[in-house]
Amino acid sequence: MKTVNSHLYETEYLKRNAPVLSFEENTDYVEWKQKACEKLIELLGLPFEKCDAEFAIEYKKPHEDYVEYRFKVQTEPGYCVPCHLLIPLKCSYPIPLTICLSGHGGGMHLALGVSKNEKDSKSLAEWPHRAMGLRAINEQRCALIIEARNFGESSIEGYGTSCTEAAKIALLMGRTVIGERVWDAMRILDAVSENFAEVDMNDIVCTGNSGGGTATYYLACLDERITAAAPSCSICTYEESIAAMPHCMCNHIPGIRKYFEMGDLAGLIAPRILVVAAGTEDTIFPISGTRKAFEKIEMIYKKAGAPQNCALVVGDKGHLNYADLIWEKLHYLGI
Repeated sequence: MKTVNSHLYETEYLKRNAPVLSFEENTDYVEWKQKACEKLIELLGLPFEKCDAEFAIEYKKPHEDYVEYRFKVQTEPGYCVPCHLLIPLKCSYPIPLTICLSGHGGGMHLALGVSKNEKDSKSLAEWPHRAMGLRAINEQRCALIIEARNFGESSIEGYGTSCTEAAKIALLMGRTVIGERVWDAMRILDAVSENFAEVDMNDIVCTGNSGGGTATYYLACLDERITAAAPSCSICTYEESIAAMPHCMCNHIPGIRKYFEMGDLAGLIAPRILVVAAGTEDTIFPISGTRKAFEKIEMIYKKAGAPQNCALVVGDKGHLNYADLIWEKLHYLGI
């Protein structure tokens, strides 16, 4: 018998096996949604142990157009997450909220438009849309900026990323890094709701690019407080992206493709607003896979009775945060 390349075998095995919870035209939406939610929670390794938030404001800093709060929230016993909340001035309370979830990079300070070194300065100059918090202020919305696990202050070195090291341990314990990030965001939203009366918890946009877009998507699947999700350069079929090329381990959820393709999970977000952004030159989330995933998303939203609430916006560059296209579409959809 001929020896077969094992990578090729795994790839072909994936292609031969359709997800067992794939959403199809004849799917009962209500029944599927309950089963899918339960399965996604299980695959992410959730829930974790709830605990007292031990909410603590570290400082309050005035800026020209907004006030910045730096605070920490305990999301699991012994684990605290540093966060920033920017509240725009001259706005009537309560003020809508934008959750800004960072992708791989130096850390959440980039979303604040802050440089810690020359590399950061160059990054913000080249990609100003990384300063998502300042963009939210320009949209007259509060900005919640969370230090994702294994990024920035939460990484081994206190700057940059250390996902692989943590992901290996998480997998040994039946957990996932993306599940941890989703859990953190949910518990932090609880704390914001309890401690900042200025924030309108009935109008929440969640957005992010790359790893931040991935977290945005899964968070919106499980937390119905998210009014609108706007992931950039992160929604693609698993077959053409996560399974097709090297990706950080924080993208991997054991068993996920056995049950779903990525587009299927939009059924947990519908009928809420979902704006998917992509780049024609993105090499790690190829536009062909994004378009295929979005075909499934469109079908699901039609089944949910809200075809007008999903949209795909496409930029002509690579793996970037297409914030202008996203906000233009969000405004068109009434956000």
